[in-house]
This record gives sequence, C-alpha cells and structure tokens, in this order.
Amino acid sequence: MRRRILQSIVSVVLLTALLLGLPLMYLGWVWVEDFSRTSLQNRLTQLAAEIVTQEGDAGVIEHGLEVDSLRLAIPDGGRLSVTYPTPTGEFAHVDMGAPPLDDPLVESISMGKSGSLRLEVPPDRMQTMQRQAVAAVGLVVLLTFGTGIAVASVTARRLADPLQDVADRAARLAEGDFRSVPTRHGIPELDRVSDVLDAATIEIAGRLQQERELVGDVSHQLRSRLTAVRLRLDELSVHPDPDVVHEADEALAQVDRLTRAIDDLVRSSRNAGGDRAQISVVAELEGVVAEWQLQFQEAGRSLVLRGSSDLQATATPSRLRESVAVLVDNALRHGAGTCTVMARMVPGVEPRNGAMVCVEVSDEGVGVSDHLVPYIFDRGFSGGGSTGVGLALARALVEADGGRLALQRRRPATFAMFLPTARGEDTRAPVEPR
Repeated sequence: MRRRILQSIVSVVLLTALLLGLPLMYLGWVWVEDFSRTSLQNRLTQLAAEIVTQEGDAGVIEHGLEVDSLRLAIPDGGRLSVTYPTPTGEFAHVDMGAPPLDDPLVESISMGKSGSLRLEVPPDRMQTMQRQAVAAVGLVVLLTFGTGIAVASVTARRLADPLQDVADRAARLAEGDFRSVPTRHGIPELDRVSDVLDAATIEIAGRLQQERELVGDVSHQLRSRLTAVRLRLDELSVHPDPDVVHEADEALAQVDRLTRAIDDLVRSSRNAGGDRAQISVVAELEGVVAEWQLQFQEAGRSLVLRGSSDLQATATPSRLRESVAVLVDNALRHGAGTCTVMARMVPGVEPRNGAMVCVEVSDEGVGVSDHLVPYIFDRGFSGGGSTGVGLALARALVEADGGRLALQRRRPATFAMFLPTARGEDTRAPVEPR
C-alpha cells in the first residue's frame, strides 16, 4: 500500500514538474534571446543619436564620419556597419569593429530614407546565458521533484501504516480476536473507522456469547430428550417380536448418529476455526450415504456415491457431513429418480487457490424453478413448504471451512460444493463403493 501511495504521488509530482518545467525552460530560452536583441537595439539607438549629432543642417555628413566615438559603443567582438548620405547625394558605407562573423546575432535600424545601422555580435554570450537559464529552471524542477518525493514518502508512511493497522485489526476481528485497541493515528477518518470497529467488536462479542449460550441450552435440551427416547427404545429392544427389535435397533442407531451430529455442531460453534484438517472426502461421504440409503429405498429410489477414495480436502468432518446431508435430504424431498453424490478434483476457482475438491449432489427431478433461483439460499425462504433453513445452513457450513456452495445446474438440479485442498489433481478413475 505504501508503495502504491508513493508511486501515485511521485507520478503526480513528476507530471506537474514536466508540465511546468518544459514550458519554463522554453520561455527562459526565448527570454534570453529577446533580452539580447533588446540590448542590441538600445545600442543602435545610442549610435544613431551619435551619428545625428554629426550631421549638418542639410541632414548629411559633410566631412566624413567620426568613428572614434562610435567604436566605444560597439560590444566586444561586435561589428558595426554604417550607411549614411554625403553632400554629393551618394551614400557612404563604413564597417568597424571585428571582421565578418559566422552566424552572428544581428540587429539593424534605419535612419530615415538615407541611412542605416547594422550591428552584429557573436552568439556565444547569448547561448551561454540561454543554457544557464535552462539549467536554472531544470535545477528548480529537480529540487521540486526531490521535495515532492520527500513529501510523498512522509505522506505514504503517514497513510499506509495506519491503514495497514486498521486492515490487520479487521482481519483479527474476522478471525475471532475481539480485543479492543486504544491506539489512534490522528487521522479523523481512520480514527472514526477504529471507533466503529471498537463498537462492532463489543456488539459481535456479545452476540456470539448469547448464541453460544443458546446453543448450549438447546443442545442440553436435545440431549435430554434423546436420552428419554433412548430409554424407551431400550425397552423395545427386548420385545419378543424380532421385527420390533430390528426397528428399535435402527432407531437407536439414528439416535446415536443424531447425538454425535449435535456434539459435532456444538463443538464447531465453540471453535470458530472448526477442526479443519486434511480428510478423505469419500470416506466421510460414505457415512452420509449409508445413513440415507434406507430412506431412499423406502421411497423407491437409489442413492449412489462416486469418487476416488484418496481425494483429500481441508475441511471439518462434521461440517462436511452435515452440509452434504442437507443436500441429500433436499434431493429426497424435492427431487426424483437416482440421487448421485460425486466427488472429483477440479481446477481452483481462483488461480492462487490451486486445485479444489468438488462434491456434486444431483438427481433426476424437474429441477429448480427460475423464479426460485435468486432466493434458494436465503434463510427462511422455501419453495416447497419447508423451513427454508437447510440450504442456508449448508452454505454457511461450507463457507466456514473456506469453501463455496452453489447451484451449478437448474434442470435437473445439481448442487456443487467446492472444498480447498493443497493436493495435486487426482487422475484415477472414479470408483463406486459397494
């Protein structure tokens, strides 16, 4: 950030220096030439006045031009040419000073209709002054540019460090660090942001505490109810009818899975980062598919899992299982035909993310209506009369692990879950578990 601010200010200073410096250099060059020519014109005026004093009443020089006084007014290295009328009506021409010059600076003046003065001087002195003027302007531009760089450095440091501090604080807040920071930077806008972050920190910390307490209370109540259900099922497990015992055992297994799911969700809610690790995706999905096989069989449908057994992703196991269970339940309730859960490796959504594991849940139903697509992940919205919490919860669980959940295809409905991974692409053929 500091470098970008410095580059922006230096670019503006450089552009300003060029836009002002180049015209000033040109004006300095032209001004020196104008000054030199004006000086020559003044000398010619003085010389013309001297020649006029030598003219008689008839306006002509009768006894020849007196050049001694004129030589005194000629600049060093200069050459003066004088044309003047004589009593005979002819014109006399006198050259004095240096010999003819190469590429001189020339100025001339006319004396009525019968005379003229021409003054030539070497251009070296004028050119030296022009170079000096350009150098002076260039030096001022360089000093201005150097001052601008110094000011830019101070300004960049003054702005970048506080901005970086505020950004780091916001990042810590996102990671769950709710410590207040009393440091202020003396910049009203950034100090205002810091004040807002302080207020947000207090508010978020209070709400998280309330939610954790609520989750604890709810989980306690659910465990109490599940314990009561387990006791009733234990009584049925000793029933003389084998079918009743079988159903009781299946119900007990469901209670155990539900208890484990509650424990995992409570643990994840207390740990903002979850228990993310490199896990076998298909191994976790096998448990979900096995749990839902009976419901699909009772509905006369099939649930199929496809994917390579060594696909690895960085995720929290409980969050992965719960989010996939939501998608499978959604396919059972609103879909039709075979429900397929497929895990495969895909290129990263962004180049810096590398390869990602994609878990797709699809069925053969009519899909999702076009008018429902913009709202399908909104909490509380349902197009089929349900609570409208499932898909919103699944997306929140996936995003909590740094992944992404999206509706990949509308008809038939296909939901795609992208999970981050640091492993390379798996090129093995998909296998279907037994």
